[in-house]
Amino acid sequence: MRTRRDFLSLAGKGLGLATLSSATVASLLKTVQAATQTVAHLTPEQTAMDEDYWAVIQNSFTVTRGIINLNNGGVSPSPRIVTEALVRYTWQQEDATAYTMWQILEPQSETIRTGLAELFGCDREEIAITRNASESLEILLMGMDFKSGDEILTTTQDYPRMLTTLRQREKREGLKLKLIQIPIPPKNLNEITAAFEKGISDRTRLILMAHQVNITGQITPVKAVCDMARAKGIETIVDGAHSFAQFDFKQKDLGCDYFGTSLHKWLYAPKGTGLLYVKRDKIEKIWPLMAAESKQATDIRKSKRSAPTLRRSDWPLVKRSCFTMGSAANAKKRACVTYPVTG
Repeated sequence: MRTRRDFLSLAGKGLGLATLSSATVASLLKTVQAATQTVAHLTPEQTAMDEDYWAVIQNSFTVTRGIINLNNGGVSPSPRIVTEALVRYTWQQEDATAYTMWQILEPQSETIRTGLAELFGCDREEIAITRNASESLEILLMGMDFKSGDEILTTTQDYPRMLTTLRQREKREGLKLKLIQIPIPPKNLNEITAAFEKGISDRTRLILMAHQVNITGQITPVKAVCDMARAKGIETIVDGAHSFAQFDFKQKDLGCDYFGTSLHKWLYAPKGTGLLYVKRDKIEKIWPLMAAESKQATDIRKSKRSAPTLRRSDWPLVKRSCFTMGSAANAKKRACVTYPVTG
């Protein structure tokens, strides 16, 4: 299990870019880091009761006090340091637009891909930065080759946008979208695995499953389903929109072929940032949403063209605060009652 100390260690790895930050941004980061150090020795339960610590975290956000926000699942509020960095990079981009965007900021996206790959536990060349989970999954669902009659298996609780995408391909190409129901709530996770296995036929080519169902918060047995599917020669896509950064896991803990998530949810990243994972030996078979040169066929970067440069360039400094804030949120979440995720 990753600790608050681990998050701070990851956060420090981008300090080579600190010269790009303002005094305000640097000060905000130091304040949060200092507060986190004061509770590093405490249990999650003890940390949840430390009002001085949480006062610092509260003041690190700029959310209005006029309403109580209980929906962080759709789009999470960004910490003040994220907003400050976003504004700073936006103005930096305007200094000499073409030069700054493509000669300075664009190369820095490689640093971000490296950090995301470390978080997810995979090779950097398997990670593309997108705008959100929906775009990541659209790249996969629209970029795979299927034949008429091929079946895609998912659940009635899957995210509506993904179901709409598959229904469009069903109408246009004669694919078959097969939906199964999973118990709400299940008596045990084996019930979910069994439901997927029962839904498989000799025409099943792909399984799409949510790691955490957005309407109930149910965490699904991804590893068991992926292992079962692999044994039958079926590929798996995991929708990690609500799981990534909310709890600790790596790609090896899932065993999936493909994974997509939004970074502006539980990682507190700037709005309009997402992650796409494609197992390296499967990159070539995925058609990008926006056409790419044939020489890019095996390059995961072919999938990032649909993401605006501004959004990717927001990350170099912001990444560090996301790790720190993520540790704080996880500490309190483990000590409190969870509630269904929406959005």
